[in-house]
Amino acid sequence: MEVQWIPGEQVFANAYVSGSVLVDAGALPMAVEPYRDRIEIILLTHCHFDHIAHAAEIAHMCHAEIVIHRNDAPGLTDERRNLSLLFGARLPAIVPDRVVADGDRIGDLEVLHTPGHTPGSICLYDRDHAVLFSGDTVFAGGGFGRFDFPYGSMQALRTSLERLAALRVEQLYPGHGEPVTADAGRHIEAARRFMGRTYG
Repeated sequence: MEVQWIPGEQVFANAYVSGSVLVDAGALPMAVEPYRDRIEIILLTHCHFDHIAHAAEIAHMCHAEIVIHRNDAPGLTDERRNLSLLFGARLPAIVPDRVVADGDRIGDLEVLHTPGHTPGSICLYDRDHAVLFSGDTVFAGGGFGRFDFPYGSMQALRTSLERLAALRVEQLYPGHGEPVTADAGRHIEAARRFMGRTYG
């Protein structure tokens, strides 16, 4: 499975191109432009501003659909949910073209509902290649997303980490930081154990 990593700049999230899918849209449109003819779907892992900031512009440039989990769709128009004011920004309302739920498929990617960071956080899993796009649910090095923002949940995040730790994951593509391209499951297991030790 070929994945193109578009590193996040400053506070903005990583974006990834996999086939015809762009995972997250915090990257500047000019960084995404080389892939414009490939991208048909913009799949948002959750509704926070650093992941959705340029979704509307990129969708227009690529003639692509915007897709998000049903529980985070309200965050595309709600500044409290998407945290845009924390970034000193005002985000034009975004209307998704489609909402997804746990178990849905977008091409080769299975939608895994992994709430905790937000109610509608998702990871995207390619079972055949053991590839996981994890948004802000889990990071390399045993880190995980914050749950103290509005609508976050420590218990939900704990359950999500337990679910992910049970998967076979060789490659991890997180919302922030560098990807892991081998034996990535140990990073997820480290996050699960850290959550358990630190928060019971």
